[in-house]
Amino acid sequence: MRSLLVIPGDDEARLAAALASAAHAVDVDLAVAAGRRDAARSNAARVLIAAAGRPDAPALIVRVHPLDSGETDRDLDAIMPAAPFAVILPGTRGAASVQQLSAKLAVREALSAIEEGATGIVAVIDTAEGLLAAAHLRGSSARVIGLAWDAEALAAEVGAEARDGDGAFAAPLQTARDLTCFAAAAAGVAAIDTAFSEAGEGERLRAEADDARRAGFAAKLAVDPVQAAIINAAFARRDKGEA
Repeated sequence: MRSLLVIPGDDEARLAAALASAAHAVDVDLAVAAGRRDAARSNAARVLIAAAGRPDAPALIVRVHPLDSGETDRDLDAIMPAAPFAVILPGTRGAASVQQLSAKLAVREALSAIEEGATGIVAVIDTAEGLLAAAHLRGSSARVIGLAWDAEALAAEVGAEARDGDGAFAAPLQTARDLTCFAAAAAGVAAIDTAFSEAGEGERLRAEADDARRAGFAAKLAVDPVQAAIINAAFARRDKGEA
């Protein structure tokens, strides 16, 4: 899995395009405007059911609300009967967050006759607390399959600009990127690089994806199908033994 394409769950047209794209995984984001959350949940469940059994379908992952939002249980009640491949947890604040989500998943797997432990977790580092606690994710749950980081969210928390004038990560964000890679390695899971948010900058995205691959990341978040294809090509070079 090299590219994870993030799509708002309430955008049916973009979801359809994502499913037909080259993305290795589609991340259906349920954190949309309050009036659209039920639609996002319904769309996510429908997409999961429709893609079940399709050998050509990307892995379907659902991004739920953070555990302190009051929305997580509603998200899980809506999508777990459709058996997502994994759940992405924003606002991860260390092992306790992962263990809390794992318990919620176990209950719903039992209710939906899903094999226990079948649903993976991708933890997202998007707070300073979560970044400092990431080292303790090792052994927190066998469900954890990946660790991602969110540059924009972390920049907002510390009051930094995410990138400098040349497009490189500002110093605090580069530190967060490095720590994510180390924390993922310590936990024995895939490190997933943050999304590149500037549309139409294919060469810069390609360079950033190449850099992520060389740094030890296994995958990168994408925001549209074109980005997913560029990311796939960059990470494929690892399999070919290219620099």
